Amino acid sequence: MCPLFCARTAYRNPRVNKIESGAMSRLSKIVIDIAVFGCGAVVMVYEIVGSRVIAPYIGTSTYTWTSLIGVILAALSLGYWLGGRWADKGPKLSVLAAVIFFAGAMVSVTILIKEPALAVLSGATLPIEIAAVIAALLLFAPASVLLGFVSPYAIRLSVESIAQTGRTIGRLYALSTIGSIAGTFFAGFFLIPFVGTNRTLYLLAAALFLISFAIVPMARTNSRIAALLILFLGIALTEGQALVLHSANNYHDIDTEYNRVRIFDTVKNGRPLRVMMIDPFIYQSSVYLDTRESGADYMRFYELAFDFKPQLSRALLIGGAGYGFPRRFVNIRERATIDVVEIDPAMTTLAKRHFYLRDDPRIRSVHADGRIFLNKAERSIYDAVFVDAFNSLFSVPFHLTTLEAVQKIRRTLKQDGVVLVNIGTALEGEGSRFLDAEAATYQAVFEYVEIYRVDVSKPRDRIQNVILAASSRPLVSRSAGHRRHGMLDNAEKERRPAALILTDDLAPVERMISIAQSRFSAKR
Repeated sequence: MCPLFCARTAYRNPRVNKIESGAMSRLSKIVIDIAVFGCGAVVMVYEIVGSRVIAPYIGTSTYTWTSLIGVILAALSLGYWLGGRWADKGPKLSVLAAVIFFAGAMVSVTILIKEPALAVLSGATLPIEIAAVIAALLLFAPASVLLGFVSPYAIRLSVESIAQTGRTIGRLYALSTIGSIAGTFFAGFFLIPFVGTNRTLYLLAAALFLISFAIVPMARTNSRIAALLILFLGIALTEGQALVLHSANNYHDIDTEYNRVRIFDTVKNGRPLRVMMIDPFIYQSSVYLDTRESGADYMRFYELAFDFKPQLSRALLIGGAGYGFPRRFVNIRERATIDVVEIDPAMTTLAKRHFYLRDDPRIRSVHADGRIFLNKAERSIYDAVFVDAFNSLFSVPFHLTTLEAVQKIRRTLKQDGVVLVNIGTALEGEGSRFLDAEAATYQAVFEYVEIYRVDVSKPRDRIQNVILAASSRPLVSRSAGHRRHGMLDNAEKERRPAALILTDDLAPVERMISIAQSRFSAKR
């Protein structure tokens, strides 16, 4: 049954009818102002939290944000239109209260169905952009329509004379916008990192219910009881699932300032493995529990740096995550040191808690954006730089891929230093566009650039880990033992085709990677 239809019969309260038949009381105006402010805040919190809800199943690519923003704006527009039309039929406090109540009910439905709905979407062979739009429509559009209804309807309730129309409209739109601003900062600075995604949704539903009750005391009806039961059921299922997963797989679902991180135990090659994920398909970090060695095959190729520069003693890693390579690095070179630039301080904490990172003076953690660190780094201090920075689904922060960033990397390297970059890409076809552009960008700065396939058994048109190595000196093994000669055999023989050199001014990295993401999703 339509919530707007239900609103006509939702409240049977003589006091409310009396208020609605006469002039709006001062208390009612204050309550409406609070409702407009609160709903404005809820809209922005809901949108920001939406990205965290979708991320584990569809990723955090441009497609996810585009879909969320576009769908919620469209839903709000529909709500504005509906609110205006209903307001002209004779505004009532009971209708406004009912709409806000049912907005809370729709948030409760989001809590209840988000896991199974997103699991189905992530398992379907849909392009990422289509899956993201469907997810946004299914989970976030219904409540957004009802929240959009609030402002025009509240304005019509508050306007008592033509002479006050402009003042009233200005005040309520200002309150709604201020609420949205407050919600944005509150979500980003407090709710997501300290309360978490799921519990923030609980608070949003509860807040809308309370705002509704503040406008008009609730009559006990079956529809309202059902809405509250949906909220309680959603909370029970969400918390119960988390408890079961934690008991079975040591599962942890953590919201940090920058990511929604999932950590759990699984099995790989018959061995127990602990993994860290911030997207639906790729392990950002992993460690074998029996040996405490990294489970990421591509990290072996970082050890080529020891062949290219046998006297390597100081290194830089951009992107720490589970700190698998830094632990390996100091074990191989007991007197060497490595600076690890990790933008998310929580990642370092999680690495210590779950991935066997221990305090070690040879591993220095710097919590900063990788590009900002490079901008300020000293000249010619590193023998090697390793780049392993990702958002999700192979998405690389664009400002670490550009000509200017590569020039900063070279400036920090000693004259014969080497840089190795982990890239998720295909080696040919449409999915290789970013690799071609990144190779061209590094070739504009370094005299010698090589590409290494991590797994030669994978088809060349499939997305896979590829290592790009660059130096001002020829990339040949100078190690007496040639311990890693097998990996050197994985070098690509043919030079990459000419491509766009990425710059801070023009770096369509997300577009290039989105093509690869869509093909990966379709073929997985």
